Amino acid sequence: MGPTENTVCTVGIKNDDQSEAIRFLQDGAGRGAPAQRIDTHGAMIFLIGQEALKIKRAVKYDYMDLSTVEKRHAMLEREFELNRGTAPSIYKSVLPLVRAPDGTVTMGGSGDILEWILCMNRFPQEAELTQIAQDRGIGDDLAQALGTAVADYHETTPVKRLNAYSLIGEILDELDRVFAAMNMALGGDPEAFIAQSRQIWADRANDLAQRSREGHVRRCHGDLHLRNIVMIDGVPTPFDALEFDERLGTCDTLYDLAFLLMDLDHLGMTHAANLVLNAYLARRSLDLSESGLSLLPLYLSLRAAIRAMVEVQTSAVASLGNDNKRDARAYLTQALAYLEPTAPTLVAIGGYSGTGKTTIARAISHQIGNSPGAIHIRSDVLRKRLLHRDPLDRLGNEGYTPGITDRTYDAIRRQARQVLDQGHSAILDAVHGDPEARHAAEAVAKASGCDFIGIWLESSTQTRLSRVTSRKPDASDADAAVVNKQAVADPGPINWHRVDTDQPMDAVIDVVSAILKSKTAAETGIRGGKHVG
Repeated sequence: MGPTENTVCTVGIKNDDQSEAIRFLQDGAGRGAPAQRIDTHGAMIFLIGQEALKIKRAVKYDYMDLSTVEKRHAMLEREFELNRGTAPSIYKSVLPLVRAPDGTVTMGGSGDILEWILCMNRFPQEAELTQIAQDRGIGDDLAQALGTAVADYHETTPVKRLNAYSLIGEILDELDRVFAAMNMALGGDPEAFIAQSRQIWADRANDLAQRSREGHVRRCHGDLHLRNIVMIDGVPTPFDALEFDERLGTCDTLYDLAFLLMDLDHLGMTHAANLVLNAYLARRSLDLSESGLSLLPLYLSLRAAIRAMVEVQTSAVASLGNDNKRDARAYLTQALAYLEPTAPTLVAIGGYSGTGKTTIARAISHQIGNSPGAIHIRSDVLRKRLLHRDPLDRLGNEGYTPGITDRTYDAIRRQARQVLDQGHSAILDAVHGDPEARHAAEAVAKASGCDFIGIWLESSTQTRLSRVTSRKPDASDADAAVVNKQAVADPGPINWHRVDTDQPMDAVIDVVSAILKSKTAAETGIRGGKHVG
């Protein structure tokens, strides 16, 4: 979990003096260039030219033993093994640092082993997701790429036959133990967090067991936040997976993702977190009953609580004072807020092609229900998936027969029910071009005992033609012919909120957001884009 105030920490152990190795690396490791040193509680990284050379620190914590050269070697080899496959352009090799018979110190070769070094290629700071978030934020395209990248990463990880219920229980036990000594530093109410978390953990025992049975417990990254993701060749790439404890690194894949979602939410980037979650789920399965959404509030809360713990520990170890304690209290507040989920809502957005359904659904989804917002269910995407086609493949008339359209609407409504039944909100994004389709959407919410908000978008044929013909590649196959056909269609009586989208999209989004707030602020906790922490 991290160092605690009761941690046993031994440095400078006999026969493990690292001073000679540190001096060699600090002087540039024979590369003829100065080194920039980065210290963490368990490692030292030396940035030299285009290289990053990492050694483990000779320490022993209650959760991590690096007290001998052999143990540090084993941890570096495990770190290399875990990360080499996913980030091969970063991780190069593990080499011994040796003192040759003539007394010279070199990397590799024969002689007395002083230390082991993980050799990595250095990447530019501006490629780090933390730096990107700070400089320009996480845009929509990057957020969706992040969700897809994490889903692909999890697809490659090995399934572990461990009990998700027990794994979460162990984390709660550790937080309970550590928080007992942190009441003053944390402020807030850590006892309330522990009590509420344990209650939800017990209530969700069956859901946790189901996640285990379905193979979602895997040897994951374990430390998947923005700082441990870097852009390589335009692709978000996780690195620096947790290597020192196999049990801590083994978890539900959604719990692994929750660290990234919580991190974005804490930074006020809930919209980006929502896009990450939606892209992740879209990549993983058509069956959202297996999505684990009922567990997401608990998972997000635990991740925030762990960050609160780490901030207090860092303050104690590094003597950083009030800033870290203030951050810790904000994280604990965030953790408690996640444990008070709101009732789910179904929002349905209808309208003909080019009225802006998908643009608006993406823009407002983070405002609805539990953080990081509603699951966006789009008929254009589901239609392609039902036909085993890529979302960007164009379908001919055979993809739009009445039978295929009926199957598509059945699928989006089924997904909505699956999401709502897990206590999470959803947005249906489809034309809903007749009263029967609109009534069927309303019936989904009624059957689940949830609030419903229907929004009908409308704009002139000229506006819709302009939007459709200027689209970048997209899952929608609508073209000018479709728009012209819809221009003479009769949608029948409409009792949903009608919104004119001939105005600029920012203004439309403001109108729709106001509808959501006026209808559901008291009942469902509509958020105006701010993080809960």
